[in-house]
Amino acid sequence: MVDRLDDLLGDFNVSPSASESDVRSAEIALGSALPVDYTTFLREQDGGEGFIGEHYLILWKATELAPFNAAYEVAKYAPGLIMFGSTGGGEGFAFDTRTTPYAIVQVPFIGMSLKDAYRVADSFNELLQRMRDTDGSLF
Repeated sequence: MVDRLDDLLGDFNVSPSASESDVRSAEIALGSALPVDYTTFLREQDGGEGFIGEHYLILWKATELAPFNAAYEVAKYAPGLIMFGSTGGGEGFAFDTRTTPYAIVQVPFIGMSLKDAYRVADSFNELLQRMRDTDGSLF
């Protein structure tokens, strides 16, 4: 059973909700629809950061998605990934658009490549749940 977002984000510092146009603009700029559980999060809490269980997580705002993906040159180094946040320590989380539905992968920012992308969850909500329930590595 997947827990409610509020239960998973208990001590997480969230930002105010994103507008529908911010979410839609991000999808257009990225050239891909984002998963429903993730867009639901953005419409309720537009990014944020803090601990979920033992894991630190930074989730980017809807308006940051396209600029950050461009700045990290994700399309060049890891085509098919859409980065949406980070561990705060050199690794990012991304949707793998080469899978249906999009899997969540963890990938280093330095030396970013598809060969270093490790699947950590099957959905955004599952990522949050695994972070809360797992003390060690996610992969």
